[in-house]
Amino acid sequence: MRRRDFLLAGLAALCLPAPAFGQRKPAEGAAMIGASINRIDGARKVTGRAAYSYERQDAGQPLYGVILGATIGKGRIRLIDTTEADRSPGVRLVMTYRNAPEQSPLDESIPSQFARPWPVLSSNRVEHFGEPVALVVATKFEEARSAAALIVVDYDEERGAYELAAHPEHTYIPKTANVGLPTDTTFGDIDQAMRAAPLTIDHVYTTPDHSAQPMEPPACVASWNGDHLTIRTSVQIIATARASVAHTLRIAPEHVHVDAAFVGGGFGSKLRIHAETVLAALAARELKHPVKVAQTRRQMFSLPGHRPATIQRVRLAASDDGTLTGVAHEVNMQGAARSEFVEQTATVVRSLYAAPNRLTRHRVTTLDLPIAEAVRGPGELPALLAVESAMDELAHALDMDPIELRVRNEPHLDPERGVPFSQRRLLECMREGAARFGWKDRPQRPGSRREGDVLVGIGMAAAIRMHFQGETKVAVRIAPDGRVVVKCDMTDIGTGTYTIAAQIAAERLGVPIDQVTVLLARSDLPPTPGSGGSWGAPNTSVALYRACESLKAQVLGKANVTDRSINLLREVSRRFPDGIEAEGSLAGQANDPNYKNFSQNTYGASFAEVGVDVATGEVRLRRMLGVFAAGRIVNPKTARSQLIGGMIWGVSSALHEAAHIDPRYGNYINSDLAEYLVPVEADIPAIDAIMLDDFDGKANELGMKGVGELGVCGTGAAIANAVFNATGIRLRDFPITMDKLLPGLPADIGRE
Repeated sequence: MRRRDFLLAGLAALCLPAPAFGQRKPAEGAAMIGASINRIDGARKVTGRAAYSYERQDAGQPLYGVILGATIGKGRIRLIDTTEADRSPGVRLVMTYRNAPEQSPLDESIPSQFARPWPVLSSNRVEHFGEPVALVVATKFEEARSAAALIVVDYDEERGAYELAAHPEHTYIPKTANVGLPTDTTFGDIDQAMRAAPLTIDHVYTTPDHSAQPMEPPACVASWNGDHLTIRTSVQIIATARASVAHTLRIAPEHVHVDAAFVGGGFGSKLRIHAETVLAALAARELKHPVKVAQTRRQMFSLPGHRPATIQRVRLAASDDGTLTGVAHEVNMQGAARSEFVEQTATVVRSLYAAPNRLTRHRVTTLDLPIAEAVRGPGELPALLAVESAMDELAHALDMDPIELRVRNEPHLDPERGVPFSQRRLLECMREGAARFGWKDRPQRPGSRREGDVLVGIGMAAAIRMHFQGETKVAVRIAPDGRVVVKCDMTDIGTGTYTIAAQIAAERLGVPIDQVTVLLARSDLPPTPGSGGSWGAPNTSVALYRACESLKAQVLGKANVTDRSINLLREVSRRFPDGIEAEGSLAGQANDPNYKNFSQNTYGASFAEVGVDVATGEVRLRRMLGVFAAGRIVNPKTARSQLIGGMIWGVSSALHEAAHIDPRYGNYINSDLAEYLVPVEADIPAIDAIMLDDFDGKANELGMKGVGELGVCGTGAAIANAVFNATGIRLRDFPITMDKLLPGLPADIGRE
């Protein structure tokens, strides 16, 4: 098949049907799964032609900056001696708090946390281990690194607070949780429900710090042209990065130009700018020369934010038949003095299960650690580890099938908001997954299935993830030569934005996909909320769809015809010799009545089988399946990749991942990828993700929602529940490791 024929065949199967030119709303009854088209940027990436931030050459030959971090957790710089560094070969600048240009202080009054100033080297205070205390800029990277090692820093060290459970005196009630969600909610009387119920669950679950570690470390190449700054940086949201840099440097936003054409992963670590971007911009202005700065892998454990550790109390009250009469979820999480982030952990149960008596609470304990920030699946990942483990505990206590327990507590309306769900297919996800996975063959009695020295168990968990919507603008242009150009500042963090934007424009405008050029991730393009929180694809797609419809309406109006089968490109060539452009927009959820009138979420169910070696306590995943309902899927290939990646992260949260803090000094003692354990290929055997044929017309006219975070949700709990089914051991301190399992495993290992 020729390339053109292949592309046209793929377009014919796209998820955005085009039965009639100009149709404004796709038919809800149509098949919603689109074509699995390969990523259009794939060839550039595998051949090295996709330049990431640190590889950018368009500013000319840069100087190289290296960040030196503090070696104490809290205190004050008493002395910093840069004499040897200053006289080292190739060194052009050594910047410390003594000579750093003045910057704006942090300003919590700016609504977006990502748009606020982010000053660096602004005082002699040290607020956390690894905080930048100097930047060395030299002609070569090796020269800068060597010179940085010659800087002598003496500190007046202060006693710090580094352990979440050890400092209740630092705990406070935040005004809101993340994105303005209520800090607490209360309905009925949970305490009375717990007293009256014949069966209750009341346990504490703990999760550690997690560090987002994308393949590409945060990096920036900064250059100035007069009073205009250009930063080629690795960031997920262009508009707020521009605002943050402008606020920090006290310059006009229109004088800041941001370019993040390719981003090598983010997982939340690049939602805001960090030290390397500010330092590169400051040094480039001082030296009047481009400067390149990147974080090392070790610095990625202290300079970007991390998922905060949590202590979660989950209470469930149930009748004898499993009907929940009360549910409570109370969370205490790590915070930092520099900037507040309240992960929306306790919000999960607000929409998940029905119960008349309800309580959710968020509390924050301020510690002397790097700031907490969003990490993939913020809120939902740690919350569902706890809540879905508790539901499994309740099912075991009732001697009830865990799926049946969830079916009995399926709400008809949002349990706390009292509004209908835009769409809710959670039970379908569970039933489809159970049939495909062979749930009926699950061992009924924990610890009863043994294969030699391996105990085998199966577990499941439900998943829910809020669907977010941000104000978005996208422009589409048909050039005189017939090429279609899509323009917006949305970033592609490896999720396939370039590809799905090209798919939608090609289908809606009736052109081959190779005739579409997608321009992304520049601050001179129409603004979007960027990539994060699973909102990137639906926001961009809906605004782009509307732009295409607006453009077609202009062409029809100019042609003064009602025949929607006309040749679009021919009419543009005839009537718009300079080409034609239109813009589509999408309101933020605060201004969209669908968010007021409906509860909008995505859903899933995860199933896992594990084997536990009774001699070593080693847990091995044997197989895993996830079934998900996330609205219309534009490209199943990229969506499945996102879901499986999330599922693997869920495995990691259950079995591998934890950033360990030295309580004496406040440093992460496993701050590299040799000791910060994440799954490798041998840890992930048969794993699959299934997407239901879905459409949520209450979400938007395309019926789309996001999938990037959904795969992470509940997956870890499915593993934990499988471990319990295999061994009869219930662990509530994550991750589940050999040392925690061994004391409860059978003494007779059955070996010679």
